Amino acid sequence: MKLLAIFLFIGTTEVMFILFIAVMVFGADKIPEVAKGLGKGMRSLRDATNEVKSEIKKTATEKQHIETNVTQDIKEEITKVKDEIEDFSGSIKREQ
Repeated sequence: MKLLAIFLFIGTTEVMFILFIAVMVFGADKIPEVAKGLGKGMRSLRDATNEVKSEIKKTATEKQHIETNVTQDIKEEITKVKDEIEDFSGSIKREQ
């Protein structure tokens, strides 16, 4: 209870007052149902957040793979051009 009070930056008396108001509004028999509903809501929110995170990671991984392929293609083209220049310059050197 104290950890909750510190986390929310409110004191123990404020927490007790909030619990008292909750009991007055919902009644003692409805509090477990309300807590269960809040728990389900928080779980669905956490699941949705995890789903979004995994989708972002998946997209980033796929995009990185595509960029890797493009980089590999560019490296191959540079190597081809370099080889062609060496062949051309080699034939010029032989003619002189």
